[in-house]
Amino acid sequence: MEFLQSIKAVIDALGATILLPIIIFFVAVALGAGVGRAFRAGVTIGIAFIGINLVIGVMWTNLSAVGQAMVTNLNIQRDVVDVGWPSAAAIAFGSNVGLWVIPIAILVNIVLLLSRLTKTLNIDIWNYWHFAFIGSMVVVVTGNLAYGLVAAAIAAAFALFLADWTAKASQSFYNLPGISIPHLTTAPSVPFAIVTNWIVDRIPGLRDLNADPETIRKRFGVWGEPVILGLVIGLILGILGFYNAGDLTTVLVKVLGTGMNLAAVMLLLPRMVQILMEGLIPVSEAARDFMQKRAAGREIYIGLDSAILIGHPAAISTSLVLVPIAILLSIILPGNRVILFADLAVIPFVVALFAPLMKGNVVRMIIAGILELSVGFYIATGLAPVFTQAAQAAGFNMPEGALQISSIGDGFLWPYWFFSTVTGVLGGVVGLLVIALLLGVVWFFYMKNQNAWHRAAGAPE
Repeated sequence: MEFLQSIKAVIDALGATILLPIIIFFVAVALGAGVGRAFRAGVTIGIAFIGINLVIGVMWTNLSAVGQAMVTNLNIQRDVVDVGWPSAAAIAFGSNVGLWVIPIAILVNIVLLLSRLTKTLNIDIWNYWHFAFIGSMVVVVTGNLAYGLVAAAIAAAFALFLADWTAKASQSFYNLPGISIPHLTTAPSVPFAIVTNWIVDRIPGLRDLNADPETIRKRFGVWGEPVILGLVIGLILGILGFYNAGDLTTVLVKVLGTGMNLAAVMLLLPRMVQILMEGLIPVSEAARDFMQKRAAGREIYIGLDSAILIGHPAAISTSLVLVPIAILLSIILPGNRVILFADLAVIPFVVALFAPLMKGNVVRMIIAGILELSVGFYIATGLAPVFTQAAQAAGFNMPEGALQISSIGDGFLWPYWFFSTVTGVLGGVVGLLVIALLLGVVWFFYMKNQNAWHRAAGAPE
């Protein structure tokens, strides 16, 4: 127990931007990349993630400020407060499940790799907290730590399945060879894209609308470039949030500042991802050569954070448009009890895997985003008591005046609702057996015809 606590303390202290380069180095060396090449790859990837986090921080600060201002302007009163994913991560790693989740998830990954049931090596250890959060919610509804640990293990396996399913699509659209995304904030959104595409394809006119960033740029010239779109959307958001922030000078400063900052995000995020790819290419090549020599050409994917996806103009543009829509939905949806602002910057992570299936069509992505957020508000409202109890059990300090809490990153998404609801209704043993059985059935059909599943997730023919 003390050993696990020590490991957890070290991981918490290092953080993702230090831990990931270290893992990349050892993985690359193990795959035969050479010490020097592996070291450079690790450092480059670490630098890229620092840059990505800095840019996301700019987006987070601006969207949170705009969201808070819009909520204040509209005088929205709700009793479930969005505390953001950092709070959810702290809750997850602070829970009893969080102490065990890293060795459990690594063991699950090794077993599934050796049994050839997955192609993904999930080195995104920091984001194992999603598995811990699912486990901590199961502990709340069952009162049993063992059930929570089993739930975390199943969640880790589920993330690997989603990563494999969406790998070809994300690799092709985002030009990320050898990469998959086992991130439970992102991959679970793909079914909403599939449903939206099915609906839109049956609506004349709308189905023929091509609104990917490249088409927009060609049609509108300089005014359709991602930087200008970011500026315009930022100015609109700034006006919606800060039109009454004080005198004219104050309003102009806030509005223009929001526009410029979001324009910077549109330019800088793709550049940071380019740096990341510079570091990933040697690792991907080493993995390919390793598998060709030792496993008859078997593929292996490196599982990474979906932060590497959100730099695409389609993902950022869609998410920025969805910010005021999300706040509007919180007002008009009957029965909703959730107020948003802290996690509005997570929306790009939620919508990033819409893009491959929808070929970057921003209009379709916005429609899918509205559908997922609408469902998400009701999931969050229903899950808020369990979310809050998990937070209290982990010693989380509740925000002043908040009766219950949630976040877009976990409280809005269907896997968290599914695990906690099934185990809560059926009990720990039966519920976990049902979840494991359903995952097994889906996995069986995926293994039988992977190409069909890849096409459904947006991979090219």
